[in-house]
Amino acid sequence: MTFEVEGETFRCGCDCHRPFGPRVVVGGVSGSGKSTLARALATLLDAPCVELDAHFHGPGWTERSDEEFVASVTAATAGDRWVVDGNYSRVRDAWWSRATDFVWLDYPRHVATLRTVRRTARRLALREELWNGNRERLSNLLEPGHPIRWSWTQHPASRAKYEATTADPRWSHLHVVRLRSPKETAAWLNQVSASPAPPPA
Repeated sequence: MTFEVEGETFRCGCDCHRPFGPRVVVGGVSGSGKSTLARALATLLDAPCVELDAHFHGPGWTERSDEEFVASVTAATAGDRWVVDGNYSRVRDAWWSRATDFVWLDYPRHVATLRTVRRTARRLALREELWNGNRERLSNLLEPGHPIRWSWTQHPASRAKYEATTADPRWSHLHVVRLRSPKETAAWLNQVSASPAPPPA
């Protein structure tokens, strides 16, 4: 499907005429805008938005075991409609097996990393609460797994992993939408917004 935004033509690599949803996973490297898009899609589909980080990180940044994490997300995705926001590839089988669509935000490395820097600066300045009372701290910037560092260093590996995953016959039931820029995402979201929400499958 091709579409035009501000004089630029984009190809999203999907059949935008196909009914979208009702069970969607939004993935991509840190800073790609997964949460923002997931919330928008959840509103369009009249579905709950399941943010994986909120189920994984407990108070004080404690991490749930895989068993607790999967159980929590499985309960949150028990219905016929939902939008999952996040990656966690080691345990994703629990919800990918029931998903109907996968939206991959595959932005260039510099775009995703710059967006992560801006997000971190906003969170620090405004003391935003993230999940379960947690907030970013300046000391978090030094951690190897901080999203800014992760977005830059893991970008090639993340892209390769998603390319392999979306080509895996195991997930052939998924309708895959690969979006390569914020403008392309905005144009695609406008296309989806113009289509009626599908009935539960």
